[in-house]
Amino acid sequence: MVGGQMAVAELKLLGVFELRLSDGRLAELPGQKDRALLAILVLAKGAPQSRDKLAGLLWSDRGDPQARDSLKHALTRLRQSLDETLSNALVADRQSVRLDSGGLVVDAVQLEQLVKTGTPQALEQASALAAGDLLDGVSIRDAGFEEWLGTQRQRLRRLHEDALTGLLAPGLPIETRERAARRLIALDPLREAATRALMQVHLERGETAQAMKLFETLKDRLHAELGVKPEPETMRFQETLRQGRAAPAVASPADPSGKPSIAVLPFQNLSGDPEQEYFADGMVEEIITALSRLRWLFVIARNSSFTYRNRAMDVRQIGRELGVRYILEGSVRKAANRVRITGQLLDVSTGAHLWAERFDGTLEEVFDLQDQVATKVVGAIAPKLEQAEIERAKRKPTESLDAYDHFLRGLACVYRWTKQSMEEALQHFRKAIELDPDYASAYGMAARCYSARKVSGWMEDNARETAEVARLAKKVAQIGRDDAVALYTAGMALAYYVGELDDGAAMIERALALNPNAAWAWLFSGWTKVWQGDPEHALDCIARAAALSPQDPQFFNMRTATAWAHLLAGRYGEAQKAAQAALGEQPDYVNALYALAASSALAGQTALARDAMARLRQFDPGARIGLLLQRYPVRRPEDLAKVADGLRRAGMPE
Repeated sequence: MVGGQMAVAELKLLGVFELRLSDGRLAELPGQKDRALLAILVLAKGAPQSRDKLAGLLWSDRGDPQARDSLKHALTRLRQSLDETLSNALVADRQSVRLDSGGLVVDAVQLEQLVKTGTPQALEQASALAAGDLLDGVSIRDAGFEEWLGTQRQRLRRLHEDALTGLLAPGLPIETRERAARRLIALDPLREAATRALMQVHLERGETAQAMKLFETLKDRLHAELGVKPEPETMRFQETLRQGRAAPAVASPADPSGKPSIAVLPFQNLSGDPEQEYFADGMVEEIITALSRLRWLFVIARNSSFTYRNRAMDVRQIGRELGVRYILEGSVRKAANRVRITGQLLDVSTGAHLWAERFDGTLEEVFDLQDQVATKVVGAIAPKLEQAEIERAKRKPTESLDAYDHFLRGLACVYRWTKQSMEEALQHFRKAIELDPDYASAYGMAARCYSARKVSGWMEDNARETAEVARLAKKVAQIGRDDAVALYTAGMALAYYVGELDDGAAMIERALALNPNAAWAWLFSGWTKVWQGDPEHALDCIARAAALSPQDPQFFNMRTATAWAHLLAGRYGEAQKAAQAALGEQPDYVNALYALAASSALAGQTALARDAMARLRQFDPGARIGLLLQRYPVRRPEDLAKVADGLRRAGMPE
């Protein structure tokens, strides 16, 4: 006991590893794999980790028996290094291992909790905790562990940046804003929002010369590294400084990183055959994907940009609605074996054409043509950009043009989202896989079709379809490690349909590491965090998805995920509002009806709850309390009990 309170052990994972036991001693844990194993168990937050998974993460270079034996010895060393309380918290059986870290204070876990709290004091504490990268100095040459470590490091860096960005808010003490701005600039010297905040600090102190010097340094860096000028907001700030006027308040951009932003509108189909619409749409989807991989560019998702199909609107208005700086539009003509793509890039602020060009080739060259369009866009936005980045973004998804054609036809069917179109999509994806057994995106989209069937109540044989989804997802994990679309679609199916939450979430996180502009990957990440019992982090992910696809025709899915997050967090009124908004867009969406019925009942609004339940039973007549987990893979018993209680009060039978 210390000061009347039970002493706890402290684990430092950010920066140099350190484990201080409850009696104040430093634990002796010199082995890098032992430290890595402890970090994996701690960051799993008590969730059981299979022995096979742990052995594969750290000892994949050995055979299965030897890897499991190495894991056994590592667990023994861990127990010997920990004090009695922590040693007893390490629970292992023949299949899995978990660590109950209730008696352990972990800086990485604290960072996440403080950022969720969001108060200035909490954000400052979070910033102070971020003393370095996760497991800094630990080097284990194992592909599985490197992938896990890279994903976790990126997540924690984002949290650190979120904390610092929150400390730039006007009204906070000038010293707080200055510290946060300087740390953000140290992390990313091209972050204009942070530079403007620091310029504002200098201005408030009457240090106009220092503010102007900051501007000039930023301008030179942007020109040298990206070949671009500062953002209009930064230029306006500089002009007010030059003229000696009061500077405008520093506002947050639509994308908090302040990146250049673009939307790619649907290309016109000039083939003279309406049946070729899917091909033109596929071209645009591939171009969006190529651009999305560029981390310095903020790219609006396909679902939002496609809402402007066949709408006669000024591009400046579209740009304002989507919150982007650039618009790409064009056309596709396919005739026999020839393809022609035209494109033009416009600056939304002026309506000026930055470039317009035509690309001609054969069907065999279609992937090269898409890359040429993406490269020209990049060249117009940032002429000095290192071409290695766009080269890394290029890929041939398949060598089979017939497989690619079936994939595009399947995509077109998915976006129609009917029972019949989803079955047609599955047939096309199966054909694409038959033609190219290594076509990762086709496996991922096939898995997504099954998720759509389940969420819409179109399942035919749950056991058979569950096994098929697991097969498809595991195939993606084998062949699609560099395919973001395959990873997040298969990851969602694995989490939602099969109930393998951790593995599904890991696939989605890998997709976000590859493509941080994938709106649906952010949404799927939000859903998995809802089911894992992390509603606050889920809301952050859903908000990111909404920013990337603000006009999405399936925005009701984002609203529904928001409703579920608030429901599990105990904010029943907020859950109710979000569910009602979702149902205003899609009246028969069963997921939203579940959330509305449960949240209304728990909020004491019995009439509304029973009305929602009546509608729910109309669309899902087999709904029962006992089948709840089959529909929703909710991990925490208390979350499942809360939802069941609400649905029971609303009138759902057992």
